[in-house]
Amino acid sequence: MDRRQFLRSIGASAVAATTVSVAGSRPVTAHPGPFEPLGRIDIDGAKEAVVSADGQTAFVAATSGYAVVDISAPDRPELLAERRDPLSDREDGPFRGIYDVKLDGDTLLVVGPANPIPGAPAGVLVVDVSDPATPEEIAFHETEFPIHNCFAADGRAYLTANDGDRNPLVVLDTDTGDELGRWSVVSADDRWADVPASVRSVHDVWVREGVAHVALWDAGTWLVDLSDPASPSVLGSVSPGDPEELSGLGARDRRREGRTPPGNHHYVATDDSGDLLGVGIESWAVEVERDDGTTDLVGGPSGVELWDVSDPANPTILSTIEPPTSPDPTVGGVWTTAHNFDFRDDRLYTSWYRGGVKRHDVSDPTDPVELAWWRDPERASFWTARYAYPFADEGVFVASSWGVGDASPALYTFPDHAGDQRDPPTLGPETTTESLVNTPTPIANETTTPEPGDESSESTSTTDAPGFGLGVGAAALGVAGWLARRHRRRD
Repeated sequence: MDRRQFLRSIGASAVAATTVSVAGSRPVTAHPGPFEPLGRIDIDGAKEAVVSADGQTAFVAATSGYAVVDISAPDRPELLAERRDPLSDREDGPFRGIYDVKLDGDTLLVVGPANPIPGAPAGVLVVDVSDPATPEEIAFHETEFPIHNCFAADGRAYLTANDGDRNPLVVLDTDTGDELGRWSVVSADDRWADVPASVRSVHDVWVREGVAHVALWDAGTWLVDLSDPASPSVLGSVSPGDPEELSGLGARDRRREGRTPPGNHHYVATDDSGDLLGVGIESWAVEVERDDGTTDLVGGPSGVELWDVSDPANPTILSTIEPPTSPDPTVGGVWTTAHNFDFRDDRLYTSWYRGGVKRHDVSDPTDPVELAWWRDPERASFWTARYAYPFADEGVFVASSWGVGDASPALYTFPDHAGDQRDPPTLGPETTTESLVNTPTPIANETTTPEPGDESSESTSTTDAPGFGLGVGAAALGVAGWLARRHRRRD
């Protein structure tokens, strides 16, 4: 039975049942040696990483630029090229706040800024990487919005356009920079226009065969046919949330909603068939104060949900891979929530910030099996994990870390086999807060204890969502103000 038939058969069984049992992953050990990195190379500002089709080269978003790394000898990764402060010759340069890069053949898209930076250029830097050691910057397509994440396929750039209003997904022609189309959840259902923009931020996108899988934070994940970008059509949605419930949120409740589960659809990707969808959910715990003066934690880190989307109009949840336990799951504590991931064949490679990286067998997506887990919470906070290529008798995957404290950001290479880490470090003392739960429960007359840097006033800035980085709301202008200044400068 192939994957499509398998998903349909188990999906039908799940629909027929009166209740659906959603399983977590279970560990297994199948390799005699310890599981540990093969190699590591420091890259200042490392964020997202992608790998070339032949698996020999990794491209890393590096905040102030981008880097190209030869991983053909995985125990000795080598820096091939590093480009810092691109577009420095522009009056408003350099181009910065670069958190994401994507590949389309020999074309690398470098996008930013991830969050609004007053006076800085925003857009898509198009780079020819046919010779990875000598990347050639061939175009810059300027946009009227910051770009946190993107996708590249078939000569098109799919951009997260958080404008503080409709928050559309925008499609550009990579060669010309012409806009081919855009889609917003507000277009699909105008009730979303009344929901604060930060709660329905367009955070990431994955495209396969013309179908965009769009992660929209508390608005869930939407599957949109963009084969003709000028005429998008909705195929279905996963956990879309209730716009009527979300529309009445005040500033404090909005921050809690944006930080705690359920919701917070952060990253999405499909397997090779396109029928298995992974949804990474990024969340934390929030301290709430009760009338009696005591405080409790509500929420916590979230994991990766696996969904059968072989029928996009009727997605079915198959299982959830739970996150590592955090000793302090608040925004200011030890992050172990899900971040970016990658499917290859029947394997899933995941990153969990300081919770490390994991490798799962998802050949039966109703019962994912944990094959390997590595973490170093004092030095590494992993942003992504990506399959690279077959190597010797096994394979290689890479993972980028944005560092911890004084520990440098880096790109790691890992063996693609099962195994256990030797003497794995703890993530810290276990929390003793008995009220900590993975799904918030209503608390009568609660008040949410503000996080450091929180403002009590309402704001239209999409940077209220923690997925866009800590302190952004205080450090940068709101999107509306940022756009107004850009327009005045151009006029």
